[in-house]
Amino acid sequence: MADQEHEHGSMNIKTQEKTFEGFIRMVTWGAGISIAILIFLALSNS
Repeated sequence: MADQEHEHGSMNIKTQEKTFEGFIRMVTWGAGISIAILIFLALSNS
């Protein structure tokens, strides 16, 4: 185990990239929906 050297940039990160992309998409949609709900509540309350 001590014989192996880590080579920077050699790991396959496709799964992590897809997970991060999905997370960012969900956060963006969640923020947009929250803002839309807040605008709707503000307009319907006045």
